[in-house]
Amino acid sequence: MAGAYDDRDGKIWMDGALVPWRDANVHLLTHGLHYASSVFEGERCYGGKIFESRRHSERLHYSARCLDFEIPYTVDEIEAAKVAVLAANGLTDGYVRAVAWRGAGEDMGVASKRNPVRLAIAAWEWGNYYGDAKMKGAKLDIAKWKRPSPETAPSHAKAAGLYMICTMAKHAAEAKGCSDAMMFDYRGYVAEATGANIFFVKDGEVHTPDPDCFLNGITRQTVIGMLKDRQIKVHERHIMPEELEGFEQCWLTGTAAEVTPVGKIGDYNFEVGTITRDIAEGYEKLVRS
Repeated sequence: MAGAYDDRDGKIWMDGALVPWRDANVHLLTHGLHYASSVFEGERCYGGKIFESRRHSERLHYSARCLDFEIPYTVDEIEAAKVAVLAANGLTDGYVRAVAWRGAGEDMGVASKRNPVRLAIAAWEWGNYYGDAKMKGAKLDIAKWKRPSPETAPSHAKAAGLYMICTMAKHAAEAKGCSDAMMFDYRGYVAEATGANIFFVKDGEVHTPDPDCFLNGITRQTVIGMLKDRQIKVHERHIMPEELEGFEQCWLTGTAAEVTPVGKIGDYNFEVGTITRDIAEGYEKLVRS
C-alpha cells in the first residue's frame, strides 16, 4: 500500500463498522482536532498476530481515562475490531493504529462532556521505522524541547497532544540529516527519543531512564524482561547528560522502532555491539514466535 494516507484502497474500522478507507472522515469541528482530546496506540502484526495486542487495548482505555473520557467499546470489542480490520485489508504483517477521540457535538469550547467519543482502527504495511538505520545504527540529534513534568501534562498516557514537541524535534533532526532526536526531561535528565524509549550499555550492564515523566513503552518492558532473562543487570534510573560520553552501546525501543541500534547522539558515538545485536535479534524472534 502506498500513497497519501487519506487516499488508499482498503477498509478502516470506525465506530463499530468497516467503512471504505476514503470515507473514514471526521468533521472540521471535531473536538480532538482543536483541543487534542485524543489518544492512540501503535501496534505491529507479525504472521497474523498482533504482538501484545491486549496490553495495547488496555492501555488505550487507560490513556482515555487519563484524559477524562471513556471509550464506548470494551477491550474485547477492540480486539475483535483489530482482527476484522486486518482481515478486511488482507494483512498478516503490518502496522495497526487505534485512535479514540472526542468528536464533534454540542460543545465547541475547552469543555466537551456532551460530545461523543469516537474510535477508529486502521492497518497498513509499514517497514522499518528508521529505514536502514536499523542495521547500521541511527543518528540522533539532541532536541531543544523537553518532556514535561507529570504535574503539567498526563505524561503516562499515550495522548496525541504530548507528541506536538516530538514532531518539532524530529523535523529539526531530519533537517540536520538525523533519523530522530533524543529528548531530556524537564529536570535535564535523559528521557527518550521522539517516539521510542532509549537504552545504553556500559561494562556489560544496561542503563535506561526511569519512565517517571514519559511513557513506559510496552516494547521497553518486553526488552527489560529479555535482558533479565539473559542475566544482564538493568539499571532503571535518572541519567545525566554528561554520562553519554561513557556509554559504549545504545538502542531505541518502540512498536514502530522495534529494537533499533544507535550509532551517534550529537557528538557522542556508540558501537553496535554484542548486547545490542543479541537483543535486536532476540526481539525479532520473540514477536514472530
